[in-house]
Amino acid sequence: MEKYWDLLLMFVKAFAVGGAICAVAQVVINKTKLTAGRILVIFMLSGVALEALGLYDYIVQFAGAGATVPICGFGYLLARGGRRGAEKGLFYAVTGPLSAASAGVTAAVIFSFLFALIFRPKSKKN
Repeated sequence: MEKYWDLLLMFVKAFAVGGAICAVAQVVINKTKLTAGRILVIFMLSGVALEALGLYDYIVQFAGAGATVPICGFGYLLARGGRRGAEKGLFYAVTGPLSAASAGVTAAVIFSFLFALIFRPKSKKN
């Protein structure tokens, strides 16, 4: 029974942290005139900065997917791949982020293609 409580706690922590990140993003969207692209870049760079300071790994250890799934988690992943690659040399510093993010990007492309085959996109009516 204890493993079920641990699993439930893991879900609650992931939901709380992921929800907090999304809530901050929603406040930024509602209270500023920043475009979606700029907000995306700000959140991705915040993940890079927190990883550079050594803080994002603590968030990931606490919240798991709640911290790695949002866009700031993608920035964290790129920075971590670059840091690990830089330990091997300059070439790996460039290819490290690409190899670290390759599985997620590949999955996004494949699933996007499959859903494009299944569903018919419609234009929004203004």
